[in-house]
Amino acid sequence: MSVAIVKYNAGNIFSVICALQRLGVEPLLTDDPAELTRADKVLFPGQGEAANVMAYLRERGLDAMILSLKQPVLGICIGQQLLCKHSEEGDTDCLGVFDAPVLRLQPQRHEQKVPHMGWNEISGCQDPILREAEGEFVYFVHSYYVPLCQWTTATTDYVQPFSAALRRDNFHATQFHPEKSGGVGEKILKNFLSIA
Repeated sequence: MSVAIVKYNAGNIFSVICALQRLGVEPLLTDDPAELTRADKVLFPGQGEAANVMAYLRERGLDAMILSLKQPVLGICIGQQLLCKHSEEGDTDCLGVFDAPVLRLQPQRHEQKVPHMGWNEISGCQDPILREAEGEFVYFVHSYYVPLCQWTTATTDYVQPFSAALRRDNFHATQFHPEKSGGVGEKILKNFLSIA
C-alpha cells in the first residue's frame, strides 16, 4: 500500500510521518500531483495560517488536484479547515469539499483559552475511521473551528460544540491530531489505512 502526504506550506508534518512509521508505513512526502494521484491513501495534515497555505496550494496547482482525488483522503487540523468553503482566518476562500465555514473561537469565560490546546472528549462518532473512538479523549491545537453541519461525524465541546471530524464521500477530516492522540489516535490512523 502506498501512502502519500501532501507537502505544502504547513508545519507539524514530521509527527504524522513518525506516527505512520510506527504503524509500519513509510509515507511519501510530496507536492507532485502525479505521485499524490497514484497513492492508495493521501493525508493532508499540518498546522499553519489559512491564507498562506492556500496561496501555496494554488501556486502549485495542488488545490485542483486535491479536489480530483478519488482514493481515501484524511485532512488533519488545518487540513480539515482547508477542505471547507471559507475561513475567517485571513478571509480565505478554501477548497470547498465541505460547504461549511471556518470560524474563530470566541472565548465566553476567562478560563477558555485560545488557542484551544489539550485533550478533549469526542462523541457522536459516525465515520468508520472513528471506530472505537466514542467517548475517547484526543489532542487539539487550534484557534479556528468548523461549526456543526451535515458532514459532522464527531463533536467536541470547547467554548461551544463544534465539528471534531467531518466526512464527505472519500474525504475524511479531523480537527484534532490523531498522530498526537496516543492509542486512540493510532487506532484512527489504522482505521483510515484499512479503508478499501
